[in-house]
Amino acid sequence: MARRGGLNGGYDPLRPTLWQRADVLLRRTVPGGLTLILLLMSVAPSRLPGFVHIAPMIALISVYYWAVSRPDVMGYGTAFLLGMVEDSLTGAPLGVGALVLLLTQVVVSSQYKFFLGKPFLVSWWAFSLIAGGAALIKWLAVSAIYGTMVDMTALFFSYLFTLAVYPPFAWLFGRVQTMFFREG
Repeated sequence: MARRGGLNGGYDPLRPTLWQRADVLLRRTVPGGLTLILLLMSVAPSRLPGFVHIAPMIALISVYYWAVSRPDVMGYGTAFLLGMVEDSLTGAPLGVGALVLLLTQVVVSSQYKFFLGKPFLVSWWAFSLIAGGAALIKWLAVSAIYGTMVDMTALFFSYLFTLAVYPPFAWLFGRVQTMFFREG
């Protein structure tokens, strides 16, 4: 009587097991999950009045970092959801943060080859341009939604704060990348 599934009884050594597929799936949720945790921490109530208005754009840093270093681990859906969560938590018009994060991911992903092998200072400089564009788009979108030119002072300080905290967050994401994505 012939056995079903071929010579190995249905086992294919080239096909990943359920545990291997689960491991890959869990590893791919790390960047988005870490970003969500950091985002929640950044909007948590603080003793600094008005801090939420000048808080660094953590989700932007994360989407940029992962689009530069590992574009395969944070998809457009994750960026969109992070933007919607950010809008919900900060009181921004719903969809503005999602738009900014998606545009960031599209622009950075389209320039992936530019970033390959570049030193940190080049990446930081490019981030300053991307973050400036993101802040401008956010300001234009909010102004259009409200039908008036909103004051951009808080957004400008948020941009500066974001640039200042980019290096430690890039370092943190680099450690996470080393821990969870050694093969890439």
